[in-house]
Amino acid sequence: MRPALAMSGVITMKMHTQTSSPRFQAMPAQMAEALTEAATGDEAQRSSEALMLLTQARNAAFAEAAEGRVGRGLSLLSQALEHEPLSHELLSDMAALLLSAGELAHAATHAYRALELTPDHGASLYTLGFAMSGLGEYAAAIEALQTLLQGPALANLMQEAPDLLPLVQIELQRLQALGDSSVRSAA
Repeated sequence: MRPALAMSGVITMKMHTQTSSPRFQAMPAQMAEALTEAATGDEAQRSSEALMLLTQARNAAFAEAAEGRVGRGLSLLSQALEHEPLSHELLSDMAALLLSAGELAHAATHAYRALELTPDHGASLYTLGFAMSGLGEYAAAIEALQTLLQGPALANLMQEAPDLLPLVQIELQRLQALGDSSVRSAA
């Protein structure tokens, strides 16, 4: 399965699994300003406001991508990452959009960064697996997809995007068959 085709479900899934709010349509500069202001409030208010604004930025980015403006979506996520560089969700979203844009190496880099923060994050493993597959790094792709199909990573995927499970299984079977055929042809 080609990575770009696999990502159409991820873009739709991300838009439906994140909450939206009346401020969803805020301009990027307004979101960045609000994120900066949220960082200066008291701890509880800062966390709540920052989380809401990050969710809005993520939703806005995927809405842009769904409308065919992937570059604009990437720009929104990049701005949000400037304010929250350790957000595994933002890193994972950036990886997903980069994958959908065919930027496989950059997608893998962002997925790895997200996984450093949250090793069992299903969406990041999904993106990493498909990015590595597209790059021809089949062993790394198989490892990522196998990890995704077990334990906490599988539970996370089933909670966030159960409709992606068949895509993962099909791609893993395809990659394993490629490995089997290369072993047979070498013999």
